Amino acid sequence: MSGALGGGGVLDPDGAMDRMRAWKGRIDKLAADTKVMSDRLQELRVTVEDDNGLAEVTVDSSGALLDLRLGRQIQRVSPEVVAEAVMAAIRRAKGQLAERSQEIIAETVGTDSAAARAIAERVHRQLRPDPEPGWGEPGSYDGHGWRR
Repeated sequence: MSGALGGGGVLDPDGAMDRMRAWKGRIDKLAADTKVMSDRLQELRVTVEDDNGLAEVTVDSSGALLDLRLGRQIQRVSPEVVAEAVMAAIRRAKGQLAERSQEIIAETVGTDSAAARAIAERVHRQLRPDPEPGWGEPGSYDGHGWRR
């Protein structure tokens, strides 16, 4: 019999249970994938050195600075150049962190859902703010001095 009382109709209890099990399965998978994504994002760390080897930074998943190492050559440059090198390394690290975060989101929850797109957008905004005016990559050392 088909229609409202059987064969997949509105009042078909077996069909309704199948749909509920399928829906629960999708929800359970999404919850598991979201947990994996969250764990992987929380564990994410990126270490980057500036182009001239003045500064090496490590940032965590939120973009917070965890470690800063300065090279010996900082003794030959002005504090402003060192500051620019540190900031450039942080920006580069956050950029790599944003890219890796997007990959993790795509690998775990995909990019089709509105929730995944919202998470990806939030990560992008958090880690890739507009660069501050006046801050760029530092110059290069030519063997005699630093050039901008």
